[in-house]
Amino acid sequence: MAKQRTSGWRSPHRALADPLRIRLLEALWERPQSAKELAEWTGVPSDRLYYHLTQLEEAKLIEIAEYRRLSGGKVERIYRPTEVEPPGDVATPEELAHFLSASLEATQVDIATAGAAQEAGERRDISLVRTTLRLKEAELAELRGHILELLRKAQEEPDDEGTWTRVVFALVDLQARKPSTNGGDSA
Repeated sequence: MAKQRTSGWRSPHRALADPLRIRLLEALWERPQSAKELAEWTGVPSDRLYYHLTQLEEAKLIEIAEYRRLSGGKVERIYRPTEVEPPGDVATPEELAHFLSASLEATQVDIATAGAAQEAGERRDISLVRTTLRLKEAELAELRGHILELLRKAQEEPDDEGTWTRVVFALVDLQARKPSTNGGDSA
């Protein structure tokens, strides 16, 4: 039974192993949109987006929110994200690596877009930090806890006047940790 659940959760990780799909999902978090609206935002023709939208839909990351009537009797689908978020713990290291690669490519597009906007005179802030720290178990748990709490608070209490900001967060051990003496890491 556990095997079925694990394989069911891996589908979202595979679906998100593409930077365009990550960007599509993030755009839908802002508001429900049609393939045509997403095509205008991404610069990718809508007929090419349907493949990616289908992948997200099959992974149960998005769903059809409604059908909008167009002139001439045609109907377009309006997509929205589902409430389901895949837990990272059940993904294989390879799936997490593919997801990270796609996330970094999507972030690279965000940075390039912000940089171009800066050159055009817009105010766009870009902060990028990559560092290595030597942390004890308690320090790592405290750092992780503070960052996750800040992210949770910002997600639960969004400010309509705030600026949409991309946050990419990763903590990766660069060497093996000593076994925990308290029976497990609570962070």
